[in-house]
Amino acid sequence: MDILLLNNLLTRSAPSNWFMNSIAFWTFVLLGSMVIGGFFMFRKFLKVLPKADGKSKLDWQNHWVESSRHLWTEDAKAFLDELVQPVPGPFRDIAKHSIAAEIGKIALESGASEVTRDHCIKGYIVATPSRDNKFLVHFLDKKQIDYQPYKHLMNK
Repeated sequence: MDILLLNNLLTRSAPSNWFMNSIAFWTFVLLGSMVIGGFFMFRKFLKVLPKADGKSKLDWQNHWVESSRHLWTEDAKAFLDELVQPVPGPFRDIAKHSIAAEIGKIALESGASEVTRDHCIKGYIVATPSRDNKFLVHFLDKKQIDYQPYKHLMNK
């Protein structure tokens, strides 16, 4: 019986259905992965293109982070770490950098002597898409921080 089954498998001219289906499945998985990766690479490419002033969005982010580095206190850094906690791990550093740049910009433009929680909340709202405001409201409620002064920024 086993010899007949083996002989049947070896003399078949076409591959089996499960093999062809697995090839098709992995083709779609790899193609999907390349499309997703390409999307994120293209977004990164757009960020490094110079704007009208000659600096790219990443150049400006680095400028604001470096210019405001002396204003950051341990409390402000810890608060920023809490704000970016729900961001998935592989993207957390990038999100933290872009949010910190916006916070630094707000702090420097207001002439502050240090970055406060107020600057962090304003910078988070401005730097993140409006769909993330739901998390921020939940976070501020949990920390018992009044977010009414920031409502006008959330409705942008």
